[in-house]
Order: sequence, then structure tokens, then C-alpha cells
Amino acid sequence: MEAQSSAAYERMDSTAERMDTPYDQWAASQGIDVVKGFGVENVYEVPLKWWERMGGYGVIINLEGTAYLDDAYVCSIPAGKGLRPQRHLFEELVYILEGRGATTVWQENGPRQSFEWQKGSLFAIPLNASYQHFNGQGDREARIISVTTAPLVFNLFHSEDFIMNNPYAFSDRFNGQEGYFAGRGRLYKDRVLETNFVADAVNIEPIAWHERGKGNRTIFFELAQCTMGAHVSEFPIGFYKKAHRHGPGAHVMILTGQGYSFMWPEGTERMRFDWKPGSLVVPPEDWFHQHFNSGSQPARYLALKMLSRRYKLAPGKIKSDVSIKKGGQQIEYEDEDPDIRRIFEASCAKAGATVMMPPR
Repeated sequence: MEAQSSAAYERMDSTAERMDTPYDQWAASQGIDVVKGFGVENVYEVPLKWWERMGGYGVIINLEGTAYLDDAYVCSIPAGKGLRPQRHLFEELVYILEGRGATTVWQENGPRQSFEWQKGSLFAIPLNASYQHFNGQGDREARIISVTTAPLVFNLFHSEDFIMNNPYAFSDRFNGQEGYFAGRGRLYKDRVLETNFVADAVNIEPIAWHERGKGNRTIFFELAQCTMGAHVSEFPIGFYKKAHRHGPGAHVMILTGQGYSFMWPEGTERMRFDWKPGSLVVPPEDWFHQHFNSGSQPARYLALKMLSRRYKLAPGKIKSDVSIKKGGQQIEYEDEDPDIRRIFEASCAKAGATVMMPPR
């Protein structure tokens, strides 16, 4: 007879509830809602709850397409007040949804650097620097949306104290130097702007990038030496971009215009997501996605994501504008499903917009 092992095992059946990740456990401990799904219809209208840690009202957004690399949150700053000071080992990109105010950033025992912002401003918090946001208006709230690497960092270290109270100063990234957030910048590569502050992402001038679609213009941002990145893309009335795919975690938020996006894994049915200013969508990893301006004004979106063009997580050329026929990640117009154009033409007709796409 075979001897029975003295080791004790706890058996779990296949119907057992999945265990939350360390990040999920931390998010649940914050006492606010966590939004799931593929997109948010309007980040300006998503309900907020009191967030004690921040000292304002907020909501966490952890959509399916992030693959737990990054997340987002919306937080309001009460009129005439500031949020609580923060410090953490995850990176954070901040976009101002509403209002005007200022942010102060500092390293422990170092000089403080303050800068003002308004609706449409974009900036990054230098890694593990202390910071505090202030509302400069006494009669109304200010509202921000941030995209962070909190899921990745919490799941790596699963120690809130280490992540939120770590004394290490990344002084090579930020040391309190004057003018750090003054908005000066330089073009690092074609369409890639290195800067620490973008005053107005809604009205900044992008640069032509027709490889991504007829009439498309794009500008990329490298902010505060982050491994995260951002870009603004605009496409004119009556145009749409080429379908492409990439890794997870790109938070695409609509700044202007009306239209829709298709998302689909290769070989499966397309999912449609209608959008307007304030809509947010995160395409899952390796899902093709395609953005369509079917409205009566130029459409512009801001993408906040886990992808820097200077501090890459993987080597090699980024092939978002290279045809899949040449080993890239893009579907050219002539190779797309003919239904794509027919649906677009019908959508433009409904909105009273003229289709400007070249003939197939």
C-alpha cells in the first residue's frame, strides 16, 4: 500500500471565488468606488465619494484593457482648498478636467517648486516626490484625472508602507530646480516633445502623421523622465484613423468632437464604443482599435499610457504605423473590412458631416 503523505493541503475547487490581487485589496481599502468595464461614458459625470487619503471626492477607474499595468482615478479638489500631500513609488500623469489652481512638488528637506495649471493642462509627478494640489477658485471645485502605475507597483511589492512612505529621493529626476515645470521643452524625435508641463493639451499644435491616417496630426509627450508617456491626436471632420494594435493600458480620453471607436481581437466581432468629450476607453492588449470622427468638428483625444519613447520597457522600433503585411501593427485602408467605410459614411450622414476620405 502506498504511504500517505504527512503534508497537509488545502484544496480549492474550480468554483472558488478568485483571490484579489494586492492592488485590488488596496483599492478596496480606499473606501471609494472602483469602475470596471471597457470604458467610461463621461469622466466629468462619474459619481465620486469622499476619499480620506486624498482629502477630496474621488473614484478609481480600473478598466479591462489595463492588464493591471496602470489605472486611473478622478478626484475633485474642494473650492478654495487643497488635497492632502502625497508621495508614492508609482508614476502618475495628471490632466486637469476642470478649474484652475496650482501644484507644489518637493523632495524631503529640499526646495519647493510650485506651478499653476488650468483646464486642459497636463503634467507628471516626478517619481516618489512629495506633492500637493490646490484649487485656486473659491467658488467651485477643480477636477483632475490621473493615470498611474499603481496596479503594477502594488502587485510587485504588496506593501503599502513601502510604496507610500518610502524616503528614497530620485534626485536625478527632480531636485527642486527652479523652472522645472515652466513648460519649456524640446523635440526629442519627430513629434516627440520632452517637457515637464503642457499648459493646454486641448489647443496645442500637433504635427502631421499621415501614416496613421489621412489628415491625422499627433504630438507625443515625454514627461518628468517617466516610463509612462502621453500623446494628443487630432483628425479632421469626415476622416478616421487606421486600425492598429499595441500593448495594454492606453487610456484614450476624448477632448473634442464626437464619434466612435471599434475594438476587436483579431478574427472576432467588433465592439463599438460611442464617444464625446470626456469619454474614456482602454483597448485591451493586441486588440485592434480604430477611431472615427463622425461629428461636425475636428476630433481630438489624449492618450495616457504605460509607454515612453525614451525609457522603453522593451527594445526595438514601435511599429504602430507599420502595416501588418510588413510585420507591423496597422491595418491599411485598402485592407480593412469594407463594412468599416459603409458604417462610417452612414454615421456621418446621420450627423450631417461630409465624408472626406479618399476613394477606396
